[in-house]
Amino acid sequence: MAEPLRLSEYETGRVRMSRSQAKGFIDTGFVAVSPDTEPGWWEVTAGHHVGTLVVDDLRIHVKPKIKLENLFLLLSVGLQEEDWRRAAALYATDEDLLPAVISFFTRQVDRTLAKGIYRSYREERDRLNALRGRIDIPTQITRAGVIHPVDCRFVEYTADVEENRYLRAAVRRALRVRQVQPADRRRLLRTLVTLEEAKDVVVRPESIDRIGFNRLNDHYQPTLRLARLLLENLTLEDDPGETLATSFMVDMNMLFERFVSNQLEEALRNRLEVKGQYRTHLDRARRVPIRPDLVFLRRGDLAFVGDLKYKVLDKRWGSLTSDLFQVLAYVTALDLPEGVLVYCRDPDTDSLQHDAVTVRHSNKGLHVWGVNMSGPPSEVQAEMLALADWIADRANRATPLTHPVVSVAS
Repeated sequence: MAEPLRLSEYETGRVRMSRSQAKGFIDTGFVAVSPDTEPGWWEVTAGHHVGTLVVDDLRIHVKPKIKLENLFLLLSVGLQEEDWRRAAALYATDEDLLPAVISFFTRQVDRTLAKGIYRSYREERDRLNALRGRIDIPTQITRAGVIHPVDCRFVEYTADVEENRYLRAAVRRALRVRQVQPADRRRLLRTLVTLEEAKDVVVRPESIDRIGFNRLNDHYQPTLRLARLLLENLTLEDDPGETLATSFMVDMNMLFERFVSNQLEEALRNRLEVKGQYRTHLDRARRVPIRPDLVFLRRGDLAFVGDLKYKVLDKRWGSLTSDLFQVLAYVTALDLPEGVLVYCRDPDTDSLQHDAVTVRHSNKGLHVWGVNMSGPPSEVQAEMLALADWIADRANRATPLTHPVVSVAS
């Protein structure tokens, strides 16, 4: 196998590869590829996706710029700090992100199922020799004159529910990865046995978002987030009977947005209602759609708006111009006095956590809040709590909208 190309986010490197390999990497959409001046060599520029890309026998590893522990903090809202550190240590010794994520996922599945396998009541239909539940009349009458077996409808208390089906699907997918550590593979195989009551189904990752959580299945929530991550971002290249290569790329923009949204929603519970990806319109005729990353409601009324950007800036204001225009559009369309842009802050070049500008002639306040993702996870979480308290204070100062605002679920 060829020597892999190692990059960080937004970094450019050179590698020797064929034209067909270059096309393969271009087709993924995760990296930019252009011919170098030297024949047979190509320039590859990483973007905001991190992980491993594989085309034929060539691998490209893209590492995040943020602290490795904090990458797993972003991946694992609701999980324990010891697990972030263990996964980060594994990733530090292995340039491939995927084995570390699978090891992380394996431990979380074990911990989740140790708290109890979730079961629920589910309506079943079956053809039985003895009546169970009720006769399925519409089906039975299509078999006129046939008494046995009986078409039955009955309710069963079972582990064959969506939550367990989705976990099982992620476990089966992880087992197809050749780089999985032997200890993790054994644990995953045991998990398959534990979840044997759940059927094997084809899972669309977005369907996991539609699960309704309550006190009975809430312990599944962090692990199902990791399951979604695997199902959504893991690509397998197969040969008959064998998995040849795996690509696993994670969108850091999406990861940062989900992390901040989840952290603020948790921290502001019982103070403000947080809605993500809020659909509304810029104009009175409702022809120009806009979708703020976050809106905050107080007693049902819009009180504050926020936009999230995963970027580390060299110079604050010049780099933020287009993003501030976006926040200005949101506060204007929603008739709010101010809003906030939340981004990643590099403490070496950006010492201020919070700053603001006031727009001429409109008096709209545009705040910027930088989250330092280079510190330890405990400091990142402390910054998120401080941000939540600040948003609650600004929202309480705002005059809420008096006219109804229509939101369409994403």
